[in-house]
Amino acid sequence: MKTIQTRRTIRRYAEKDVDEALLTELLELSARTQTMGNLQLYSVVVTRSEEGKKALAPAHFNQPMVTQAPVVLTVCADFRRTTRWCEERKANPGYDNFLSFMNAATDALLYTQTFCNLAEDRGLGLCFLGTTVYMPEMIIDALKLPQLVMPVATLTVGWPDENPQLTDRLGVAAFVHNEQYHDYSSADIDRHYAAKEALEENINFCKINEKETLAQIFTDIRYTKKDNEAMSEGMMRALRRQGFLN
Repeated sequence: MKTIQTRRTIRRYAEKDVDEALLTELLELSARTQTMGNLQLYSVVVTRSEEGKKALAPAHFNQPMVTQAPVVLTVCADFRRTTRWCEERKANPGYDNFLSFMNAATDALLYTQTFCNLAEDRGLGLCFLGTTVYMPEMIIDALKLPQLVMPVATLTVGWPDENPQLTDRLGVAAFVHNEQYHDYSSADIDRHYAAKEALEENINFCKINEKETLAQIFTDIRYTKKDNEAMSEGMMRALRRQGFLN
């Protein structure tokens, strides 16, 4: 409990390797997480080499931690292994579809979160890279992922060389709905986002970007409609390429 209450995203790492035995132990323990049908619909590509990290960096907008971290983990939704098992056991697999991708992606993300919790409990620092789904084809090429394997999450892993401030979180009342979903009124939005919008760093963020509200930072700068639509097209293209939309 203490670890999750104080967890921080770590982007700077000490020049100290992550022991192979420790990493293997964490990867093994993480497999005890929930999984659909006990199929473990995920694979993890471990990248330690400088060459490998440099190949991945452009897909993550060349964020420095990709090449600086001792280890980069790419967690993939993987129905290939299960499909090959079926083919080798006189069974007829039917997993080249979007539902199968969703099941495998869910498995992969559950595994990712379990690994994060276990690794941080051991003192490791992590950064979850949301950029994995922005340009997946670059990762597919760099890691030579075959059909029915799709990257869904990337973690940079190492020993922390920074201690950033805790980031804010919405209160539980903002996201818990009793019995049925209750849509948000204007008053609800004001109440739930008041603390976030009042943070000095967010007020300054609006000021330096010449935006009236914090929400405009997200809609106009960070996650724009144009970028979302373009990257959605890339995601769908990658899913077709990997055989999940047949």
